[in-house]
Amino acid sequence: MRLSLESRIPLNSGAGIPVLGFGTWQLRDGEQATEATRLALEGGYRLIDTASFYGNEKGVGQAVRESGIPREEVFVTTKVWNTDQGHKRALKAFETSNSRLGLDYVDLYLIHWPFQSLRRETWDALVELKDAGKAKSIGVSNYTVMHLKELLSSSKVVPAVNQVEFSPFLFQRELMEFCRSKGIVLEAYSPLVRGERLGDPRLGAIAARHRKTPAQVILRWNLQHGVVPIPKAAEPGHIRENAAIFDFELSAEEMRGLDSMDEGHRECWDPSEMQ
Repeated sequence: MRLSLESRIPLNSGAGIPVLGFGTWQLRDGEQATEATRLALEGGYRLIDTASFYGNEKGVGQAVRESGIPREEVFVTTKVWNTDQGHKRALKAFETSNSRLGLDYVDLYLIHWPFQSLRRETWDALVELKDAGKAKSIGVSNYTVMHLKELLSSSKVVPAVNQVEFSPFLFQRELMEFCRSKGIVLEAYSPLVRGERLGDPRLGAIAARHRKTPAQVILRWNLQHGVVPIPKAAEPGHIRENAAIFDFELSAEEMRGLDSMDEGHRECWDPSEMQ
């Protein structure tokens, strides 16, 4: 199937998630978050990812509301932070996030981290929000196979999405295959390794063959693995560049080469430490 910026992957909730998202981590609330999100929506992005921890839900929500795009066409994700975990606190945190966004519902609500003793209570709260129609889909973030097995052993509701750090330098094959086997869509945050590894000559060689940038090669690698990348960008040029990944395809050999670059490199915390 030929992919485009309009393509969506079916979720186990019955919804469809766009194959490429716009991440807003580190975008300042107010003008920067609003303007960057506005540019992304104008450029065709329909998946917008934020979180209460990012502190920019208000600005992101403003851009969505003022875009003129029908609400049902924009897929908005936010997340419950660690200090808001637990059943009652998570329900309250959702209302606070949704109020900041200024929306009637969110398309995807995630547990941001598998916060030890409270993650089960928090998941029960998310199931309640889904049943009430306040969150169309629910999922988790930074869950390892162990965390997912724990959740699935105690809940009949399977997460629609697991959002994790994922790149050629952190190729979590076992987690990817486990999620696929359970009908969980994997999302990739920090897919571009915060720009730190874009100068790798192996990336550069593949990019040169396709007349693309190293960033575009990484994002295309994600797509071909069935993973939804959500790169963050603030500059208009980068926003456009990240979306220009639908007019080329990596060969099987190139995919294997990128897979082999895995070295367990993380830009963020290691969630396996959260038992």
